[in-house]
Amino acid sequence: MARILTVTLNPALDLTVRLSHLQPGQVHRSQALLSHAAGKGVNVAQVLADLGHSVTVSGFLGENNQAPFNALFASRGFVDAFIRVPGDTRSNIKLAEDDGRVTDLNGPGPQVSELAQQALLDKLDQIAASHDAVVVAGSLPQGISAQWLCELLRRLKSLGLKVVLDTSGEALKQGLSAGPWLIKPNTEELSAALGHDIASLEAQTAAAAQLQARGVEHVVISHGAEGVNWFNPAFALQARPPKVRVASTVGAGDSLLAGMLHGLLSGHTPEQTLRTATAIGALAVTQIGFGISDAVHLATLESGVSLCPLTQE
Repeated sequence: MARILTVTLNPALDLTVRLSHLQPGQVHRSQALLSHAAGKGVNVAQVLADLGHSVTVSGFLGENNQAPFNALFASRGFVDAFIRVPGDTRSNIKLAEDDGRVTDLNGPGPQVSELAQQALLDKLDQIAASHDAVVVAGSLPQGISAQWLCELLRRLKSLGLKVVLDTSGEALKQGLSAGPWLIKPNTEELSAALGHDIASLEAQTAAAAQLQARGVEHVVISHGAEGVNWFNPAFALQARPPKVRVASTVGAGDSLLAGMLHGLLSGHTPEQTLRTATAIGALAVTQIGFGISDAVHLATLESGVSLCPLTQE
């Protein structure tokens, strides 16, 4: 299996509140309150670990509330290369309703000094080259600019790593110029980054060709329950997941991304890679938390994924 580095610049403690139905302005009685050490790169790392890969996790963690992350890293066997910074890692509140709708209240993250930024760059210079790929995922904390992220991606790419980027907003817009190996935005995120709507298949095909000319080999565009489109210079495929009962959509995209990376680094065919990744994403929405909790259920979901080549009418 592969050695994979994940970089989560703005991790979070996810506090998931389960309730039957959210009525704004009203008092609610929750069904459950669950807490997870999370953040997009951390979520990806957990799925990759379940798939058998060796994972190093890095980024910035607040010193004041790092205990849940330390416990997760130890229990999962992750190599911990996070830089600790003063203050608290942010908390994100997820309001998960019985029908699967999730309302997110995301915190801003700690202030990251230039000293801490340099410490992370130095750490990555020391460890990155021993890995097969790096996943840079999630939002940016205070003090980190989109341009700094772009330079980080270029630095990692220069070390010979396959660079995977999963972010949004200005970070995605700037990050695309670094030519990452794989990206996984949804339609709205990529539309915003490119400055024009890409809802149609024709627009997505054109956008993928434009990005591939800039060095992005794999353009994976997620559509939630409607599936995922994968554009590569040699092929274009669409996958549609089976219908499942949704517990929470949190982490579904991260799980899909982990599945894509797993297949690509394991030498699987494009069809098998996309089928497995789509099933892993479908499994994620049936649970609260991250990882592959039921291999038998995953196999059943995989058999229910439909694949077809993407062709314009």
